[in-house]
This record gives sequence, C-alpha cells and structure tokens, in this order.
Amino acid sequence: MIQITDPRIEGYLMKLQPEDDAQILAMEEKAREMKFPIIDRLVGRFLHLLTRLKQPKLVVELGSGFGYSALWFARALGEGAKVVLTEYAEKNIAYARQMLEEEGLADKAEFRVGNALEIGQEYDNIDILFIDIDKYQYPAALEAMLPRLAQNALVIADNTLWYGRVVEENSNKDSEAVKRFNEIMFSRSDFFTTIVPLRDGVLLSYRI
Repeated sequence: MIQITDPRIEGYLMKLQPEDDAQILAMEEKAREMKFPIIDRLVGRFLHLLTRLKQPKLVVELGSGFGYSALWFARALGEGAKVVLTEYAEKNIAYARQMLEEEGLADKAEFRVGNALEIGQEYDNIDILFIDIDKYQYPAALEAMLPRLAQNALVIADNTLWYGRVVEENSNKDSEAVKRFNEIMFSRSDFFTTIVPLRDGVLLSYRI
C-alpha cells in the first residue's frame, strides 16, 4: 500500500484548516472509534468549495455512510438545493439525519435507505454526482448514472488512487474496477477529467 500524500504534508494542511463545527468533529470522532472510512476533512473542504463554485440544485451521493460527506455538501448548498443520501444501513442514515438536523440542514437533504445504484437512477438533472460506493461498482455506477446527469454536471469519485493499488499489476477486483473507471473517465471526449492526489485520490470530471 502506497501513502499517496506525505503524512507531514497532510498534517500541515490539517493545521491550516482547523475546524470547530460540533457536528463535523463528532462525526470524525465516530469514524475513528468505529474505524469507519470517511472522506475526511481535507476532501470535505474540497467538496464544499466545488459545491460553492458549482451552485448545484441537485447533488446525489452514491454511498453516504453516516453522512459526513453529505454534511459538507449541505453546508455549501443554496436556497432550494438538496443533497440525496443513499445508504443500505438504516442506522447510518438515522445518524446522518440527526447530525444534519442539529446543524439545521435537514431541509437540504433527502435520506434514502437501500441500494445506491437503484435509488440514484430515480433522479434526473443531477448537477453533482458523488461516487463512494464499493469500488468494484464504480464502472457500473457510471454507466447507470450517465443518462441522469445534467448538462455541465460534475462527477466526483473518491478513492480513485486506491491506496496506490492502481499502479500494481496483480490486483483484486476492486483495484481493477477503479483502474477501469479512471480509464473510462479519461477516455471520454464528453468529459474533462483530472485526479487530485488528495488523501486517497479524488477524481473530478466536468461534463462538456
């Protein structure tokens, strides 16, 4: 496993970006206690900034966990906009709802329990699609959701460097799926794509 960013750099960035929001800090602590994977604060701030710049009306998350990334999206949404959370574990959605309610942002969120790919296809004109489900599903997620995207939509996917496993030859189905997903996104002429080597790699793609 390759460390994408030097830990000293990550430490420096975290010191530059102190956080005093009670919900953000509580969720980060919960993730540490549960050893539950979240995007973490550096990526959260990146998503927040992209959302402020994009001014979306509809954000759909494929894989929301207990709502950490959704909180960052919701904090940046304008009037009448919403983020759709999808998660198979009802207890995670319940916790996400609690956190967004405490932040006063529940009216900007829609909480859905079930299969992320099936739920995601119920929405049209998606301005930001955030993909953070099981990695082997990434190519299928893209294929399923392409018809649901708005013109000039953003596709954002987490873990697209996958702990450096994308450069390994003998890899498992998750690694192969991430590599395939990256190759598809970079080969499409109707998207402009880059990967930001932040945390575990964040793919950002703009629909032309």
